[in-house]
Amino acid sequence: MSRFFRQAGDSDSDTEESDEELLTSGDEDAAAPKTTAKPAMSRFLRTAGSDSSSSDSESSDEDESEMSDEEPTQKKKSRFMRGDSDEDSEDEDVKRVVKSTKDKRLEEIEATGKVMDNGLKINDWVAISNEFDKLLRLVQRQSNAAEPLPPFFVKTLLSLENSLNAALAKEKEAKKKMNATNARALNSMKQKVRKTAKEFEKEVQQYQNDPEAFEREFAAHAQPADVVVPKSKKPKKGADSESDGEPVLDDRFTTVGKGGKAMSFSADNIFKTLKLVHEARGKKNTDRGEQIRILEKLLEVAVTSYQRIRILLALVSSRFDYNSSITSYMPTDLWLSAQHEVDQLISIVVADSSYSVQEDTEDYDELVERHPATESDGVVRIRGSIISFVDRLDDEFTKSLQNIDPHGTEYIDRLKDEKVLYRTISRSQAFYEQSSQPEPLARVIMRRLEHIYSKPDAVVSALESSLASSEITPGVTLASSATTSSLIHSLCVHLYKADNSLLRTRAMLSHIYHHALHNDFYTARDMLLMSHLQESIHSADVATQILYNRTVVQLGLCAFRCGLIKEAQATLQDIFTTQRVKELLAQGVHQQRFQQQLTPEQEKAERSRQLPFHMHINTELLEAAFLVSSMLVEVPLLASIESEEQKRKAISKPFRRLLDFADRQVFTGPPESTRDHIMQASKALQDGEWEKCRDLIQSIKIWNLMPEVASVKEMLAKRIQEQGLRTYLFTYAPYYSTLSLSLLSRTFSLPLRSVTSMISKMIWNEELSASLDQSTGVVVFHRIEHSRPQQLAQVIADKVSALLEQNEKVLDIKLGGSGGWGDRGGDKGEKRGEQTQERRGRGDRTRGSLRGGPRGRGSRFAQGLGNQMTRVR
Repeated sequence: MSRFFRQAGDSDSDTEESDEELLTSGDEDAAAPKTTAKPAMSRFLRTAGSDSSSSDSESSDEDESEMSDEEPTQKKKSRFMRGDSDEDSEDEDVKRVVKSTKDKRLEEIEATGKVMDNGLKINDWVAISNEFDKLLRLVQRQSNAAEPLPPFFVKTLLSLENSLNAALAKEKEAKKKMNATNARALNSMKQKVRKTAKEFEKEVQQYQNDPEAFEREFAAHAQPADVVVPKSKKPKKGADSESDGEPVLDDRFTTVGKGGKAMSFSADNIFKTLKLVHEARGKKNTDRGEQIRILEKLLEVAVTSYQRIRILLALVSSRFDYNSSITSYMPTDLWLSAQHEVDQLISIVVADSSYSVQEDTEDYDELVERHPATESDGVVRIRGSIISFVDRLDDEFTKSLQNIDPHGTEYIDRLKDEKVLYRTISRSQAFYEQSSQPEPLARVIMRRLEHIYSKPDAVVSALESSLASSEITPGVTLASSATTSSLIHSLCVHLYKADNSLLRTRAMLSHIYHHALHNDFYTARDMLLMSHLQESIHSADVATQILYNRTVVQLGLCAFRCGLIKEAQATLQDIFTTQRVKELLAQGVHQQRFQQQLTPEQEKAERSRQLPFHMHINTELLEAAFLVSSMLVEVPLLASIESEEQKRKAISKPFRRLLDFADRQVFTGPPESTRDHIMQASKALQDGEWEKCRDLIQSIKIWNLMPEVASVKEMLAKRIQEQGLRTYLFTYAPYYSTLSLSLLSRTFSLPLRSVTSMISKMIWNEELSASLDQSTGVVVFHRIEHSRPQQLAQVIADKVSALLEQNEKVLDIKLGGSGGWGDRGGDKGEKRGEQTQERRGRGDRTRGSLRGGPRGRGSRFAQGLGNQMTRVR
């Protein structure tokens, strides 16, 4: 091939030598015998990496010439294609030196130190900084392998510190400063050396006191560095070995851990291995999976209860450490393994009462076996926390439900694990009852209560049935309590006696929620009002505020199911006024409006507080109950008010806004959503068409999600009839002088007794200016015409009463709102509350006496939640 096609990396000198060698090789080829197997590849076709230099080409030519001189009958074989058998035949009696990983690491440390010395000679602090970082990484690996600190590192650190001080002093005195990069590296090294010297202060002090003793101690700990092993001839693969296909194993191999140290698992060295695992925990290069496997093998060889307890405590902690990410949840298999090991730990400490796991214990030697006989009171107290494991199990279970798609089968399968979790929580409660530890006992009872307070009786019975297979049960179970209400009552009463105010508050809210769930409205309402939580809940933590919101919402639904429309509307109004129902109930993330951007940390925290899907309260059902309650309260009130100014004062602003929007619509089609049904029903009720209103309300499909739907629809029909009668009387009273009671009874399909009772109540409450004539069976309407001064006096009285209420609210906030969470102000707060109630009652009486006739109607509608509830009998 022409030399013009040579490689781009060949030089001119190489070209001249190549020409001469080409001529000589041509002569040799001519004289060579023709029995050669394959000619050598032309050097011009070789890659630039293989023969870029003349020395490589010369050596390759020598190899080719040697190969050509061999016997013709022998097949030539390249040195790169030689097999293991050829090497074994040549090096059969050669001895090799095998170095361990530790020795290689020490040599690398010394080599790094020499490079740093060379950098010091030329004042190259950039190279010194890079090599020092490498040196620290090597020392970190040394400590991860549980090896002592090499004396060479301490010596290098001391010399580097002296050289650094000298360089800094020289730099201050020098007229010509070093370049900026080198100066930054010098300052960086100053901080690194100071930090490293502080970290290894103890070892540096020992080395400075007695360097020889420090080196002797390191040498005594180190194993023999070089082990001479004769090179054994590998057995050739014969026909038998090929037919078997099994590798030949050497008995001299053993399992080694990190750093090349042999790992042996026996009952004698359990505590030493545990110590190594504890020291490596949390470090950067630690293999968490390997730690779990080591602890599992240790658990298999453990003999005594003390050993098993110590290993289980470390193993459960390692499983929780395996997934350190906050955003993702713990895998299900790891969670089930941790749950099984917590159960196993509880079984051991319950079966043998001479061992106890406590958070606060005296210091003890962790490398020595402990027995009950050696303890003063016969009880071996081991440092650990079962309640922390239970809390973490529960939190990881909730986190997994938050991240799994609730509409798939995986969510249902994961939800089945709640039964085993509830069993573990109940078993831990039994252990703490047996060991008399009040603080963790209250925490675990709270965890148990959170799993059952919001669930129906059938689900609670299914969870409690898992305790039948347990060898230990808590003192309070469903079997001993007979009903779920008595079970929850017993658990809450225990928490009421606890010292932790947070647990008391959450227990109270859970108890109220359970009463509301079972339609016991008056008990739940009285407990909420007597607890005064509404005054201090703003200073509680976010999770407790969410529980409070859920409790209030459930209380409103309970009032709606019981037919207490005014109470339901007043209870649900506070949360619907904010227009952030899902966020307040932790059932959705707040939509960022008006350029309110959340930081990633805030958004992550808000998402972590979301409730699992199966604990959600249906917001559509909640909205339907609120809007229907508002309709039954607002429509009669609108009919009773004459002036436009008073009509603008709404009780339920969300309902009034929707109603005004519906009134502005030019064309109204058939209802589709729940809101459309309720708005059209409101218009029908205003027009006196109560039957159409009833049909529209009962046709809402969301009622099917409510328990006892038939009774709820029947209750709604009755309330629509009553409010329809009230609306009719308010609307058409100015046009009648008398009205027959029997006609009203037939028109609204109500009993005559009910019609008479309702009209009497309206007259008594000064909502209707009329009187009943029992002899003729009619209601007689009275007309009261106010003069202009009376009308102005009425307006002034309304404004003064509004100002008085505003003053009272400000006074209550200023005097009663300064107390912290859980601090209700004692007797002074109670007296102040009584004085406020007295002022409000006096104001109501004054307003009732000032307002006469039709302008005084609806005066008692604009009351707060507390006042309305206290007036209900």
